[in-house]
Formats: sequence, structure tokens, C-alpha cells
Amino acid sequence: MKKILDYFLSSVYMIYFGLTLVIFHVIQVICFHLFGRRTHQKSVHWLNGFLLHGLWILGTRLHHEAKTELPTDRPVIFVANHQSMFDIVGMIWYMRKNYPIFVSKIELAKGIPSISYNLRKSGAALIDRKDGKQAIVEIARLGKLIEETKFSAAIFPEGTRSRTGELKQFAVGGVAILVKKAPHALVVPVAIKNTGKLNPKGIFPLNSLERLSWISLTPIEPKGKSAEELVELAKLAIQKELETA
Repeated sequence: MKKILDYFLSSVYMIYFGLTLVIFHVIQVICFHLFGRRTHQKSVHWLNGFLLHGLWILGTRLHHEAKTELPTDRPVIFVANHQSMFDIVGMIWYMRKNYPIFVSKIELAKGIPSISYNLRKSGAALIDRKDGKQAIVEIARLGKLIEETKFSAAIFPEGTRSRTGELKQFAVGGVAILVKKAPHALVVPVAIKNTGKLNPKGIFPLNSLERLSWISLTPIEPKGKSAEELVELAKLAIQKELETA
């Protein structure tokens, strides 16, 4: 019975998801060309708010908690664990005051309404995983962007999503480049819970009645710490939160 329910509700949500992407693609284009980057980013926030809260169709419960109010007068580097494509949806909506811009694989920059357009226009670091030099240049550019605009960068140091929910090894390189190019940035770990349970087998079917959480943890001041120390502190903080019932 639960499987039948999942297929039915997932079908309804997929229709909602697709229509939302198409409608907000047009909204994004208008906002970007007529009103500029900040207005465009606000349209992206609302896009992801609609995608996130549309999960109520599946009976999904959503939870967000911020351990500390984050500053908006300096850049932030969000360091999060990665379980699902929905990690990004929640982060963009819940951390919208800090205008998160993502490090993403370059393949997503084409062919997907709304999502591809945002990646191209937001300043996202679009990296080619087969070209290390290109990836470094892109992440460095993002670091400079957030230093200048006081926006934030969001990175998943695991690289790819964890299929088991257990933390994978955190790579240091991306965070190291961001910190170097955005020396005034604050590092904020984000613990994301149960998004992998929502779509364990891809986009369809989704599991109904899950409880998803995004928790921004105590910020880490980078000054006096190496990139290795920053990443390890972030990982330990995320691990501790994930182990909390």
C-alpha cells in the first residue's frame, strides 16, 4: 500500500515540479535582464521555496534550525554533507539571506529549465571533474565573487552524494581555494538529514512521509586555521549533529 501511495504522490509532485521549473524559468529571465543579479537571486529563492514546500504533497515534514544568526555583512562558506538533489533546494531557501551560490558539476548548466539558467547566471562554479585546472579556476572565481558581493558559497566536500547516509571523505581542495580567495568569509557547517531517504533511487519514485532537516551549525572562524583543520572541524560538527536523534 505504501508503495502505491509513493508512486501516486510522486507523480503528482513531478507534474508540480516540472511546471514550477518552466514558470520560474521565465520569471528568472525577466528578473535578470530587467532588474539585475540581486532580483534574479530572489526569484531563485522563491523557485526553491516552491520546490521545497511542494514536498508537502508527499506528506514530507520540513525542519530548519540555525544554531547562530549568521552575518550578512561578510561572505559565508557553507560546508554541507550531500545526500540528495533536494539538499540544494533546502539550502537555497533556508539560507537565502546569505545568497548561497553553489559549486556544481558543469553538466547541470545545460538542458534543465530554471536550474541550468540559474547556474549560468548566478556565478556558480561550474566544474569539469575531468579537468582539475578548470575546476580550480572556477572555484577561485566564485571565491572572489563572494568576497566582493558578500554573498555566500555552498560546497559539498564529499563531491558526490552519499548513498548510505554515512559521511564520505571530505576533500579539502575546494574549501581551501574559497577561503584563500574570500579571506573575510566565515565557514558554516550544515548538517542535512534524511534527504537521501526521500529519493534513494533517483528522482522517481520519491518516498512519502519523510522528515527532512537542514541545520546550520556554529560558525567556524577561519583565521589562524589551515584548510585541513577547517574541513575536519566542519566534518566533526556535521557528524555529531547527524548522530543526534
